[in-house]
Amino acid sequence: MALSCSRLANNLSLIRLWSVRTNQIANGLYGPCVCHQFRHYSTTEVRRGLGRYVTSRLQWVNTKYEGFLKRRFPRFYLLYHTFTQGFKLLFRDARDVSVIKTKMSRNGIKFQNLPYREMEKLRQFRRNMLKGIPLVLISIPPFANYLVFVLMYLFPRQVLIPHFWTPKQQVEFRQLYHSFRARQHRPILQGLQHASVKVKDSQLRSRLDILCSQVQNGANPKVSEILAVRSLFLGTPLGMSKMSVAHKRNISSLLFLTRHLPGFLIGRRLSSHALELLHLDRALNKLGPHQLSDSEVRQACYLRGLNSDRLDVNQCREWLYQWLQISSSLKESDVSLLLHCLVFLSANFPNGISRT
Repeated sequence: MALSCSRLANNLSLIRLWSVRTNQIANGLYGPCVCHQFRHYSTTEVRRGLGRYVTSRLQWVNTKYEGFLKRRFPRFYLLYHTFTQGFKLLFRDARDVSVIKTKMSRNGIKFQNLPYREMEKLRQFRRNMLKGIPLVLISIPPFANYLVFVLMYLFPRQVLIPHFWTPKQQVEFRQLYHSFRARQHRPILQGLQHASVKVKDSQLRSRLDILCSQVQNGANPKVSEILAVRSLFLGTPLGMSKMSVAHKRNISSLLFLTRHLPGFLIGRRLSSHALELLHLDRALNKLGPHQLSDSEVRQACYLRGLNSDRLDVNQCREWLYQWLQISSSLKESDVSLLLHCLVFLSANFPNGISRT
């Protein structure tokens, strides 16, 4: 009996000892408390967290740097801010153009079938890139952006595209460019009068002379008076392929195209730009001019020869409706008249003598 009790006590001691060790293992080294302290992180989560941290620190440093420049060097800060914002706008435009190009490629859409805003985006981006590619290449090497700052400061109009102009510079340069364009008004009108000598129809010749004289004397011609000489711009002497080279050079200046090219290249470029303008007008008619914002209306008028920055937006809309009234009556063969409307409609608007 004593032996059996002793064995029972030993067995109980062994069971108690085993339970204690088991509890120590469960609640100690391998217990749930420790297991909860060690979480598993994937490589992707670590990279994302590190990326967010680095981005936030860079943004903080950039904010501090911009604040320092704004306080201590306000003029340089304006250049720096214009430069950084310009690149953001340029990259955004590049992304938008890429989307438009992809849509055109996938769906087989031609340029002339695009909506107005997409067509205008492609046109502006193409012209800006021809001028902006050298700037982008210059800014790629390390510390080369300081050279870009120097160019921005010394030659902003000649070197930079509008993305990198300050708001004040944009207005100032548009006024300057329009003055270059306005210098061609009188030579173009004189060229038309000189070409009218070759017109055999005396009635058409008289209408063209009267139209040119009216514009030279400060009058705003009516739409009907312009369309009355439409046939003269189909063939000889004022069709796209029949105009003199000197006259083509003067018209090229209205579109800010270089005059210093062989005559056949000037004619080809004029035809291309005139057709592009006609397609823009058709897309704008389809959209409806009333759908344009004030800034879009001003830009549309400026493209078509009007000094829109000095006009009320309602005057710009009135002028744009007159332009589209003529443009909607023209075909691809009439684009020469469309180019001459850059003079007929804009030379004296809005202060010219009314013809209504």
